[in-house]
Amino acid sequence: MNTHQHVSRRVLLAGALGAGASWGLAGCGEGSAGKPGAQPTPSGDGGAKGYDGPPVELDFWNGFTGGDGPYMRKIVEKFNAENPNAKVKMTVMQWDDYYTKLPTAVNSGRGPAIAVMHLDSLATNAARNVIEPLDDVATALELKQEDFADEVWKAGEYNGKRYGIPLDVHPLGFYYNKTVMEKAGLDPAKPPMTADEYMTALDTLKGKGIQGHWASPFLFTGGLSVNALIWQFGGDLFDDGASKAAWADEPSVKAVTWFVDLVKNGHSPKNVAQDADAIALQNGKTAFNWNGIWNINTLREKKGLQWGVAPLPNIGGTKAAWAGSHQFCLPRLKTPDQNKSTAARVFLNYVSQQSLEWAKGGQVPARRQIRESAEFKALPEQATLATQIDDLRFPPSVAGIGDAIAELNKAINEAVLLKTEPAKALGDAAARADKILEANRKKYGS
Repeated sequence: MNTHQHVSRRVLLAGALGAGASWGLAGCGEGSAGKPGAQPTPSGDGGAKGYDGPPVELDFWNGFTGGDGPYMRKIVEKFNAENPNAKVKMTVMQWDDYYTKLPTAVNSGRGPAIAVMHLDSLATNAARNVIEPLDDVATALELKQEDFADEVWKAGEYNGKRYGIPLDVHPLGFYYNKTVMEKAGLDPAKPPMTADEYMTALDTLKGKGIQGHWASPFLFTGGLSVNALIWQFGGDLFDDGASKAAWADEPSVKAVTWFVDLVKNGHSPKNVAQDADAIALQNGKTAFNWNGIWNINTLREKKGLQWGVAPLPNIGGTKAAWAGSHQFCLPRLKTPDQNKSTAARVFLNYVSQQSLEWAKGGQVPARRQIRESAEFKALPEQATLATQIDDLRFPPSVAGIGDAIAELNKAINEAVLLKTEPAKALGDAAARADKILEANRKKYGS
C-alpha cells in the first residue's frame, strides 16, 4: 500500500471531513436502528468460560484496510483454529462505507455479530440502539478503570452503561527525517521538543531553503495537530458536559494562529494537498511531520529512509496529544440468538488478550499490563509513542459529537488556507457548533 492510500484510509477513520464520516455518522441520516426485542442474557459470565454450544458463524465487520488488517486477520485465524464451533468471518471495508452500512444492516437484521468502532462513534451508535451494553464482558474480564488510560475507559460508556471494550490507542506522534535534519546542521539524535527549540529548528531549516513543517489544512494531519495544540495551549474542545464549543476562546486562537503562522512565515507551503505533508517527509522535502502511530509501518517500508519518532513537542506549555481508540462492540441482533451472543463475547475476550500481537500492526495496547510488558517495549517506535499515554486527549463521549467537531475542522481548513483569520473562523464555527449541540440534545435525548 502506498503512502497516499495509507494516510487516506486514516482520513476515513475519523472522517470529520464530510458526510458519511465516523464523527457524527452524517451519512446515516436521522433513522435509528430501532429497539429490537430484548437481547438475550448470554451465559452470565460474559464469555469468560468459552463457548461449547452448537456451531455458529460470527460475522465480524471492521475497517482495517491498511497494514493493521493482516494482524487482525491473523488473530481471527488463530481464534478459529482454537474454537472449531465458533467460526469468525471477517469482513473489511472502508470506514466511511462501514459507518454508513452498519446501522442499516442492524436495523434490517443483516448486521454482524461483532464490530469495531472508534471511541468517538460509540455514544452515537448507543443512542441509536445500534450496539448493545457490554457490562457483563467487562465484569467477566475483571476490567477496571485503573487497567486503562482514564479517558479511553470512560469513553466506552454512555448513559451509565458500557458499550465498548478498549482494544488500542492510536495517538499522534512527531516524525522527523534525520537526513534532512543533518543537511540543515541539526542533530537528528536531538529532535526539538520545546516551543523555542522547535522554532529555532524551523528557522535553521528555512535558512537552508527547507520548509520544515508542512501545515495541512485537512483533518489528517492538520486538524489533529491543531486539536493537540488547543489542549497544549490550555484550551479544550468543549465545556464540561459538551454543551458548548470552547474553541473560540483565547487558547484555541493561539493554537490555530501558531499553526497558520507556519504558512505565513514560510515554514510551510501554502495550500498543502491532502497527504502531501506525509509524502514530503518521505521524499526529503520537509523535516517534521505530526502524524498518527499508524505511520510507523508506512515509514518502515521505505527502504533507505532515515527517520525517527518522538512524542509531540510541547508548543503551548501543557503536554497533550490527540488520540483515537478502536473499541470492540456488539451490534444488536434483531432476532435474539443466545449462542451467537455468547460466542461473540468469547471472541471479544480472546482478542483483548491478544492485544500485543495487535500492537505490531501499529497500535498502543489499551491494557496497561501489556503496555508495560517487555514484549511491547521491544517495539521501540510504538513504545515511544506510548509514553504519552497520560497526556492523550479524546473527544467527549456524547451522541452526535462529531457533527460539532466537523465545524472546528472547517474553521481550521479556512484558517490554514488563509481564507479567514483564526479568531473569526473559530468564532463562526463555534456558533454553528453550539446550534448543532443543542439540536443533538433534542435528537438523542441526552
